[in-house]
Amino acid sequence: MWILLEAALGTGIGLAIAFLMEAFTVGAQVLGMQAGFSFASMVDPNTQADSTVMIVFAQISAGLLFFATGLDREVLRIFARSLETCPAGSFLLSHGAAMQLLSMGSAMFSTALRLALPMIAVLVMVDVSLALLGRVNAQLQLLHLAFPVKMMVGLAMMGWIALMLPALFRASASGALAAAQRLIAR
Repeated sequence: MWILLEAALGTGIGLAIAFLMEAFTVGAQVLGMQAGFSFASMVDPNTQADSTVMIVFAQISAGLLFFATGLDREVLRIFARSLETCPAGSFLLSHGAAMQLLSMGSAMFSTALRLALPMIAVLVMVDVSLALLGRVNAQLQLLHLAFPVKMMVGLAMMGWIALMLPALFRASASGALAAAQRLIAR
């Protein structure tokens, strides 16, 4: 029984951090479809599954930010503190901690939307402007230009969003750390 209690504690802390990392993957999934990068895929060496370029970029960025912001040390600090506050076999999941952990799931989607919406808005404006230009001059064949234009705009926007990733990661990491610390609080 003690092993199950300790596994529940470790799983809860890992789940809080996994929600943070998955927020970037969900945002990249939304971006990749809109920007036209869903066609360019590569084999992910961890899962042996095809992943789009945007998803691999988001996973690598989230992994690098995990270590660059010192979140790895904070997770180890939480595990060390859990030895003091919750000796072996004494962990009980409180209702408030469980609810905060579940709210991290919804925070994952809001973080993903905060990441994806600026780029989606620009790509919609590109689609609308190409549609209006094609409507004004019906002789122009802009359909074959839409794909490369959206990809170029997508790359430019991804470079701009990459500058905001550390601030977004830090803001989301504070919520994940608060949820993990609430698990071991007495």
